[in-house]
Amino acid sequence: MEREALSGIFWERPTFWVAVAFVLFFALFGKRLFAALTAMLDARAAAIRHELEEAARLRREAEDMLREATRKRETALAEANALLEKAEIEAARLAQAIREEAEANAKRREEMAHMRIAAAEKAALAELRRATTDVAITAARDVIAHDLTAEAGSALVDQAIAGLPSALRAA
Repeated sequence: MEREALSGIFWERPTFWVAVAFVLFFALFGKRLFAALTAMLDARAAAIRHELEEAARLRREAEDMLREATRKRETALAEANALLEKAEIEAARLAQAIREEAEANAKRREEMAHMRIAAAEKAALAELRRATTDVAITAARDVIAHDLTAEAGSALVDQAIAGLPSALRAA
């Protein structure tokens, strides 16, 4: 009797029928549901894998871009240093050329000044000689006019003719 009571109670309980329905549901639809769930999870995993691969690819590209930018920066720095060195060399060359040109100009001006001084000295000497000659001529005229006799004049002319070759060499 107890057995009958148990079996009757067993079939009459709603949890039994829920359990049976659950088992039947999974027996009939479990394979499809499991396939759908695994497909959904596989799709999600594939999407995550694809995103990870894309992230890895983007990282590699970023690293490549960084290496390229670093290389270009180093190249630009090297070119800038080379340009600076060339500019310094060119500046030194130009400074030397300007210095040499300034020295040459100074020498030229100094030579021109010496030439002007020499010309001025020659002009002054010529003026002095002219003035001296004029004074000597005037004095000689005065002396000749007052004190010179014909014999003394003839001796003076002979003496001047004799001294003419040495006077011409001195001039």
